[in-house]
Amino acid sequence: MFQLPILNFSPQQVAGVCETLEESGDIERLGRFLWSLPVAPAACEALNKNESVLRARAIVAFHTGNYRELYHILENHKFTKESHAKLQALWLEAHYQEAEKLRGRPLGPVDKYRVRKKFPLPRTIWDGEQKTHCFKERTRHLLREWYLQDPYPNPSKKRELAQATGLTPTQVGNWFKNRRQRDRAAAAKNRLQQQVLTQGSVRSLQAEEESGGEAMGAASSPAASLSSKAATSAISITSSDSECDI
Repeated sequence: MFQLPILNFSPQQVAGVCETLEESGDIERLGRFLWSLPVAPAACEALNKNESVLRARAIVAFHTGNYRELYHILENHKFTKESHAKLQALWLEAHYQEAEKLRGRPLGPVDKYRVRKKFPLPRTIWDGEQKTHCFKERTRHLLREWYLQDPYPNPSKKRELAQATGLTPTQVGNWFKNRRQRDRAAAAKNRLQQQVLTQGSVRSLQAEEESGGEAMGAASSPAASLSSKAATSAISITSSDSECDI
């Protein structure tokens, strides 16, 4: 417990306490500490300029379900790049939870994509780099490079890639899992298309052979008919001659 009188805390000391409690994950004590801070205008103005204090307030607002306060903090204060990843996750998760409560069901991937389109990240917690499916294109490029080398990374590689991309190991694992599923689906689709093309070619050849046979039959029929007529005429003439001879 922090026994120092709050009134004697400088903004730097308050920020240090907030960072310590944030790293420990003790959100309840962090909230109590923030509530105990002085409300004097001068003190509030100094604390409202401190990023660690603002980030702590945003975290407490998220965990207490006070999303309006969370959005107000994130939209009205500029944060450094070091805080972006955590605050972006809070922004998105808060909007996901509100959408789930409104719809009365868990959100699927398409639902989450629509939420992200409807509530884009504010520039206060985003450096402006284009993102695709909530990942920066630079991050996706790095993930694709690692995927080509090893589609099944072990936990150690996931942690290493997480540090390189700023993601969590869970996010890295989910990306690899989804990519493998997409590749399997694409391979199955290609095999099916190849089978359809192969079957179509065989049927086409069979049809050509059948039509060719019919054509040959049709072509031989007139010749056979002519031969038959010629033979009949020959027989007729011979019979007539024989009759004359008689």
